[in-house]
Amino acid sequence: MKQNSPSLEPVAQCLAQFDNAALCAALLAHCDEQAIYLLDKNRYVLYWSTGAENLSGFRRSGIIGKSCLPGLEIVDAGVDSSQQQITFSCADGHRCLVKKMVYVLHDKAGEFAGGLGVLVPGLQSADPVLPKIANVAKQDFHGILSRSPAMRAVFQVIENAAETAATVLVRGESGSGKELVARAIHQLSVRRDAPFLAINCAALSSNLLESELFGHVRGAFTGAIRDHSGLFQRAHGGTLFLDEVAELPLELQAKLLRVIQERNYIPVGGDRSIAVDVRIVAATHRSLREQVKNGEFR
Repeated sequence: MKQNSPSLEPVAQCLAQFDNAALCAALLAHCDEQAIYLLDKNRYVLYWSTGAENLSGFRRSGIIGKSCLPGLEIVDAGVDSSQQQITFSCADGHRCLVKKMVYVLHDKAGEFAGGLGVLVPGLQSADPVLPKIANVAKQDFHGILSRSPAMRAVFQVIENAAETAATVLVRGESGSGKELVARAIHQLSVRRDAPFLAINCAALSSNLLESELFGHVRGAFTGAIRDHSGLFQRAHGGTLFLDEVAELPLELQAKLLRVIQERNYIPVGGDRSIAVDVRIVAATHRSLREQVKNGEFR
């Protein structure tokens, strides 16, 4: 960053209160040469970049801490980002045509906390870095979008689980994003560079499911004309996500238990065990505790 760039420490401290802390890194890394400004929840200017100075003619010394210029307001209109063509008065009195891109910011309680504005002169195309800042402004937790404070506790549980080698069970209603949780655990773990494979245990018959999970040898059944490596073998070193695990037939539950306990299995029709290093993340909308009581789950 150039020596005449303003100190960004106050901005960093301010951004720490926002729900998207990653925006701070993007702002610090990319913003000064772009016409970018930051407003607090009362529309007072917190940051005014060198690019904004050059575009408008207004020096940051006369802008920061003051109400924003007419036309540059940022309001919470129910959307996280928007853009429009506007004109505003520059310091020398002439009207400046710009594209204004706005990214609304919220605090950790989900309340409006201000916004980030980006100004691009009328006929110019946006700098390539601006979409990157936009993406960071809308960044989520490994694909999980939420501003709920309660979800922060969930994210912490995910991070804690990812640091261990434990088998994980994710419970939730259909459509609640259980696979996203499983993927987040994988991406945050030491296995992130190895495969992440998934299967819906309710979508296949018992025989097909057994073959898909554990593989089979040639001649194991009619139509088995060649050896087939199952998901456990293909996911070696990585993570296997078993969706709707409560639907596993009892006989397959026994084979799954062996994999968890012994770290090996025997393919369908085979006579030799295969060692495997796979982390299992399972999911269900049912209560496995109740199914165990009822003899429906091991």
